[in-house]
Amino acid sequence: MNLWSVYHPEIPGFVREIAATPPLRRLMEVGMNCGCEYTSFSRFAHLEPYSRYDHSLGCALIVWHFSGDKRQAAAALLHDIATPAFAHVIDFLNGDHDRQESTEAGAADIIQACAELMEVLGRHGLSLDEVCDYHRYPLADNDTPRLSSDRLEYSLGNIVNYRIATRQEAASWYGHLVTGLNEEGIEELMFDDTAAALAFASGALKASRIYVADEDRFAMQMLAELLKKHIGRGVLSKEDLYTTEPQVIGLLEKDARAAADWQRFRAYRRMVPAAGQPQARRISAKKRHIDPYVKGKGRLSVISPFYSAQLRDFLALDFGQPVCGE
Repeated sequence: MNLWSVYHPEIPGFVREIAATPPLRRLMEVGMNCGCEYTSFSRFAHLEPYSRYDHSLGCALIVWHFSGDKRQAAAALLHDIATPAFAHVIDFLNGDHDRQESTEAGAADIIQACAELMEVLGRHGLSLDEVCDYHRYPLADNDTPRLSSDRLEYSLGNIVNYRIATRQEAASWYGHLVTGLNEEGIEELMFDDTAAALAFASGALKASRIYVADEDRFAMQMLAELLKKHIGRGVLSKEDLYTTEPQVIGLLEKDARAAADWQRFRAYRRMVPAAGQPQARRISAKKRHIDPYVKGKGRLSVISPFYSAQLRDFLALDFGQPVCGE
């Protein structure tokens, strides 16, 4: 599933060439839903495949559409190049539930280690330093709760994939995006229409509630524990996590104990009362949220009491109670 044609009418040649290199193609088999789509929870049953490759190319097209700058677009395209199989599950494995940033390091090393990628970059006048850190470009990435290509792309992608809104509605909201300077004088993607900003932000919050739902948190934690267990047994190595999800699953399925654990994970289908359950866990999670800027008016939470209340309720979510699935 992708929204590439929504973001820009065509994929420029340099983006196609970078996206065709092995480190980017690996991301075709790393999902955006962090392993949850492998379970039997009904919430995830009808999702279309949505990969880190789809997301990365989408980010590049957004940045290119609004900046026309090869450096920024290439940095956006390469921002997830170090993402492991099952993505943020590995943050859970590393104990980084709340920030989910433990897997971000290593992009420069991966880019530099691929001669084909370095050749493509050089041919298009792009240096390693210009493309290895998308944090330097505010249109590509910036601090929460500002809007950037990264937050915009996964929000729109999930809004459509979870059927919170249609592709046509997403395209309509996208048509109201412009660039401008925010209240701190920093360039930011922003809306030119309050109604479009509110519709998008409300949809994004609905998607964010799915990211932190009991099923999502439980599935990610149990998959993290499964991977950690079988890394400890030598069935997997940490290096294997930087291949693809089918390859990791294949290694699990070659070992009888790991295969049984994987099938047990896949069978999770509903949440049950946690009291007395050995698999009950208290699981925190990152509360991803966006407070878009409306050009000439300010932050949506300031100009819309309705959205301010929505955002406040989301940020007040308490993950103190144990959860359990079966």
